[in-house]
Amino acid sequence: MSTNDPKRKTRVTCAPSLAPYLKKELEQLGFEALSMDKTGVETVASMEECMLLNLRLRTAFHVLQRFADINCRNAEELYSEAKRLPWDRVIDPSGFLSITSNVRNETITNSMFPNMRLKDAICDKLISVGGKRPDSGSSTDGMVVHMHWVDNKARIYLNMTGRKLSDRGYRKMPFMAPMRETIAAAVLMEMNYDGTKPLVVPMCGSGTIAIEAALIAKQRAPGLLRSNYACNHWLTSDKDAWSQQRASAKKLLAKNDPAPIVATDIEADAIEATKKNAVTAGVDHLIEFHVCDFAQTPMPETVGDVVLHGEYGMRLGEDEDLVSTYKRIGDFMKTDCAGWDGYVFTSGKPLIAAIRLKVAKRTPFINAEIDCRLLRYELYKGTKVAEAFRN
Repeated sequence: MSTNDPKRKTRVTCAPSLAPYLKKELEQLGFEALSMDKTGVETVASMEECMLLNLRLRTAFHVLQRFADINCRNAEELYSEAKRLPWDRVIDPSGFLSITSNVRNETITNSMFPNMRLKDAICDKLISVGGKRPDSGSSTDGMVVHMHWVDNKARIYLNMTGRKLSDRGYRKMPFMAPMRETIAAAVLMEMNYDGTKPLVVPMCGSGTIAIEAALIAKQRAPGLLRSNYACNHWLTSDKDAWSQQRASAKKLLAKNDPAPIVATDIEADAIEATKKNAVTAGVDHLIEFHVCDFAQTPMPETVGDVVLHGEYGMRLGEDEDLVSTYKRIGDFMKTDCAGWDGYVFTSGKPLIAAIRLKVAKRTPFINAEIDCRLLRYELYKGTKVAEAFRN
């Protein structure tokens, strides 16, 4: 690693409930987790290592490298203190800049005002040094400065990611209420999925779980699916290092194809969306697609994992209308999935109770701000099937 690429405190953010999975990913990549909270993990990383994280992480949102901490009681103090910082060392005045923030300060009543004052401070500093300033706006496809300001302390980050890492770029055709890519990856991590056993995904919707599974099974770095990251726009960026990181990520690709991945949905439009999304992700050849009711899903001969992302009621229909569907889910897992590990991702106690199977494990998740559970069922063969039912 170049001596001109020092390690800095780096915060990697994620959706609520995903921090334990993100921490595991970071540690598997050789990074130390210094701290963890509800929406992120802090580590140390160089610029090149931030590139690696952008390419490899499956459950993260943003990679934020700490730039400075400043004390400021109000927006004018924010401006004066931020203008002192060495922005000319990191920001290309010929590029494009955007500001994002989380602000909790009693003097701020307009959430956009601190962003504007920070942008003014940066641009005024660059003009004073070199007579030129970058264009700016809301797009996060260029350089992105992120500010976390609470009370009288503001922490300034250089966002190394830009658009969220969950925006893989393959989901061109979302269908109804899709699961976010990072949630799907975490669900598969919770299932210990690695591609060695078959995976069946009835009710596949736009195919996010099946596609993320194929990416995991092939060990394909999810960040390879898009080319533009904020880390490439800073003055301190190293194009050769970026090329090397992409080349290294491509070498991870597993040579052998995974065990069968089966995706089914009763809606032909859903399967069409799944196919097109899988083609964009480059994994369509790894997935079997079927238009059918979930209860008619063709099951591989070798047992593996079956996971259903059912409707929640509060979003796509009423609980009363879905209870019969969830009863059928329980019947399907009992009669067709004996010997498999069964999973249901859903929300709502009435729906969970309707499955009428004994839950082996409940793992909490937050999906689209909805409190959900990943339910695991041990679907025994023979006489133990009856024992799995609640009396």
